[in-house]
Amino acid sequence: MNTGHALLAVGGAFLAAGVLARAGARIGLPTIPLFMLAGFIFGPNTPGLSLVDNPGELGVLAGLGLVFLLFYLGLEFSLDDLVSGGRKLVLSGMGYLVLNIGGGLAFGFALGWGTREALVIAGVVGISSSAIVTKLLLEARRMNNPESRLIMGIIVIEDLFLALYLALLQPVLSGADSLGPALADFGKAFAFLLVLAALARWGGRVVSKLFGSADDELLTVCFVGVAVLGAAVAEEVGVSDAIGAFMVGMMLGGSKVAPRIHKLVLPLRDAFGALFFFIFGLSIDPGAVGTVVVPVLIAVALTVVLNLVAGAFAARLHAFDRQAAVNIGLTVLTRGEFSLVLATLATAAGLDERVTPFVAGYVLLLAIVGPLAVIRSEKLTRLLPARLFRGPVGYRQVSRAGGERGGVA
Repeated sequence: MNTGHALLAVGGAFLAAGVLARAGARIGLPTIPLFMLAGFIFGPNTPGLSLVDNPGELGVLAGLGLVFLLFYLGLEFSLDDLVSGGRKLVLSGMGYLVLNIGGGLAFGFALGWGTREALVIAGVVGISSSAIVTKLLLEARRMNNPESRLIMGIIVIEDLFLALYLALLQPVLSGADSLGPALADFGKAFAFLLVLAALARWGGRVVSKLFGSADDELLTVCFVGVAVLGAAVAEEVGVSDAIGAFMVGMMLGGSKVAPRIHKLVLPLRDAFGALFFFIFGLSIDPGAVGTVVVPVLIAVALTVVLNLVAGAFAARLHAFDRQAAVNIGLTVLTRGEFSLVLATLATAAGLDERVTPFVAGYVLLLAIVGPLAVIRSEKLTRLLPARLFRGPVGYRQVSRAGGERGGVA
């Protein structure tokens, strides 16, 4: 792609995503599926104008979108909050993973496409999209809700699990007949995660000294460099670039310059985040998806049920009410960037050709259903039985604005 064509594609992508999302916002639709729809309409798999023939040519821009979305989430999230969540948070995250990974694995075997295919589908069904969940919390203005801290904690546990899952899955997909490569990748990923966690916990003071005197221009250049470099190094050692960017965000979030970075990163997050979802839409092939409609619909229904059960479990552990439980279950419903990574690995490994269109259709449908369900979660409270939340006095009743209506934790 020459420079002129590249600029035309990028400019057209921004404009198409913005115009379509603005039109949808007027009737109350969330922006995420509209950004994806814009990419689908102007992609190579639909008739009419195609901005780009090969979505992979915009892969770096999509990667930047993911980096800024997760970097912002890291800024918002405090490692102290994660640590203070303690046993209950770990149980909530593990409960979510057991339900969704286990359900996805059973569903994968039920399809009869093969063992390696079932392992891929388990990850696709089991891991929510950190990028979309972050965007949903921001759009719904729920970042300050009590249950939102729990949601972000579950996301972190998911991402940590994903890093290890990918490390173990790679040799399986490549047909390795020895545990040696898998254990080596696992150890390397785990060691890197420990380094990132240590930097996030104790690196704030160093960052304050390095960047504290910089003006806004230089501060922007520096934090962008650190975020992208952290994501790249994470990817190189077998950890997802998303968790690398997230950890860098947590490290900078503990510094004195965090409020300035928070303000400066917002336009980058919004612009490149829109491009991330647009580029995903470019890759959707409606013809291929049509061959796996029934498995996609079953998987979506299964995911809704599993997420609501996981949300109820987490809410009960933290003494939240039924509304908070529904909020948790629906907010972590969407699937996205990690599912696409697994689909790419499946294609490279020569797995069943139905896996890739299944993932595309599944992710797209949940990207539409999830945001719509989140913004209407108060009307969907009855999805969970009220008797599950008739606990002793002391249950926290979470209001629409995120405050507590009574009781003590």
